[in-house]
Amino acid sequence: MTYQQDGTRTSSSAYHESNTSRNDGAGQNGQPSNLGITLREIFHWLVVPVLIVVVLRCFFFGMYVIPSGSMEDTLGIGDRVVTSRVAASKGDIKRGDIIVFKDPANWLSVSTVESGSDFLIKRVIGVAGDRVACEGGGAPITVNGMAIDESSYLRPNAEPSEFAFSITVTDGNLFVLGDNRANSADSRYHTGDGNSGLVPVSDVVGVALAVYWPIADMKTLRNHEDVFAKVPDPGSTAAGAGASDDDYSSSESTAAAAAGSGTGDTTTLTLVRVD
Repeated sequence: MTYQQDGTRTSSSAYHESNTSRNDGAGQNGQPSNLGITLREIFHWLVVPVLIVVVLRCFFFGMYVIPSGSMEDTLGIGDRVVTSRVAASKGDIKRGDIIVFKDPANWLSVSTVESGSDFLIKRVIGVAGDRVACEGGGAPITVNGMAIDESSYLRPNAEPSEFAFSITVTDGNLFVLGDNRANSADSRYHTGDGNSGLVPVSDVVGVALAVYWPIADMKTLRNHEDVFAKVPDPGSTAAGAGASDDDYSSSESTAAAAAGSGTGDTTTLTLVRVD
């Protein structure tokens, strides 16, 4: 024990301060009480977010990459899209929705399927009960007898359909077309597939919500409901005013002829693979 000149004791105070500094960060038995990052923190900040992403990815959202051009200019080659699995599972699909669906009836070539994907992406034009038709040669598509203006999503200079067709959508099915009509082998080209070129709702795996990559192409995907706002309900008086399926009884052969006379681009499908 030492004394300063004024007679006060200082050693006890010094000892206490030094002892306190040596015990900083130590718990019982001299073991460190602060490990920096604990296992609990690792679980909270790493494991939980990963689990959330996995659950969302598996049950709520799907991600796909676009390798062909039948949905241009809405979707470009290389675009990556996110879809809602929930809307698809509920069957909540509307005219104008862009959907991802399983190949319904061998629309894709064997070589394409063997490459690892049997998904396609198209825009819904007709739902159950709708009669979808076109006179071809630049004439507009009609749904239940009402002509629709598709200029908001069709690729510039693309005709609604180069050839005539007419189809009534049966229950549980959808009629789909690509936005790049001259380069899309859609429902029009598969009327002889056993289901009149229609896509079963049960084959739909997602409704497209947005393009998330590349950054330059990031955007939400609209269903352009305004295009179909004036379409009458199936079976209404207005809907019965248009042409019947019999008026286009040769639509299947016309589509086949168009496919056969083209350069090959007219039958290109938009194949979508899981990202």
